[in-house]
Amino acid sequence: MHDADLIVIGAGPADMAAARRAAECGLAVLLLDEQPAPGGQIYRDVERASPLRGDILGADFTDGLAPTKGIERAGITHLRGAVLWQIENGHRVDFSQGGVAAMAVGRHILLATGALERPMPLPGWTLPGVMTAGAAQILLKQSGIVCSNAVLIGLGPLLYLVAAQMVRAGTPPKALVETQTACNLAHAMRHLGGALRGWRYLIKGLRLLWELRCVGVARYAGATKIAIDGDISAQAVTFQCGAQRHRTPCETVLMHHGVVPNTRAALSVNIPHVWDAGQQCFAPQVDEWGRTKLQGISIAGDGAGIGGAKAAICAGELAALAAACDMGKLSEEARDSAARPVRRRLRY
Repeated sequence: MHDADLIVIGAGPADMAAARRAAECGLAVLLLDEQPAPGGQIYRDVERASPLRGDILGADFTDGLAPTKGIERAGITHLRGAVLWQIENGHRVDFSQGGVAAMAVGRHILLATGALERPMPLPGWTLPGVMTAGAAQILLKQSGIVCSNAVLIGLGPLLYLVAAQMVRAGTPPKALVETQTACNLAHAMRHLGGALRGWRYLIKGLRLLWELRCVGVARYAGATKIAIDGDISAQAVTFQCGAQRHRTPCETVLMHHGVVPNTRAALSVNIPHVWDAGQQCFAPQVDEWGRTKLQGISIAGDGAGIGGAKAAICAGELAALAAACDMGKLSEEARDSAARPVRRRLRY
């Protein structure tokens, strides 16, 4: 059996930041992750993939090298390939590693299970050759495989990122079929002030679009009546754009319609959830430190609400500071002082 002050479930941006900060505060940390290497989805296999494909995956991916190095320190026990079964009594975690059952007991548990791609059912979506954009990224990061002769369907920044990475790999997609409309853009304008505070992300998005434009990737916005044609596998994407009907032959279809919090672990222990109208999904109820209504269990990162890797790192640090304070390792004054620069980073 493993004993720890803080048990962290996962090894993505929030988890790694929380583990490092908690260890700096003097806590004994157990980091449980079902993957063979740290990084989560955004930094998946970053230590191995960065020198091989860093130029294709981009700086936002290689930035993950620093957080992964941060967990290689005293006070952190990192168990790879650890598959969570259940959480009992708010302090005990049952899991398996290498096919062997194991147990861990901690004074505090942090769930940082990240996000899941939002499902987008449409005609033909079960055909061979159809997958999510995130799955295509996994193939690229872990195996260097680039989907060829592909059409991307949906919306959101990940769609542009995957398309740009395909361009850099020398295999540009045939088209982007996007579902956002002018009406969606008009509704989004009320968030313009917040968007401008994150102007760096707007610049990154424009650069991605410029990469696609430079190689002539076709973009169709406001697409409706989308369907994937094929008898035994995907052969074409058909859709309506304005008054015109389009058909784009392809062999691979990558779908993405945003991401939602991965709430499975939180729901399994009956943590209250609320509907987030802005993100159109359910999210766990947490306070400004990531604490839930279950004493001794916190949630950080995209599992508590979609914010991206940089925001997840900040949320992980805040959750660790709160846990250290609750366990008497930090005074409230020291906790709040350490949290102030983190909250400033989180705002921008």
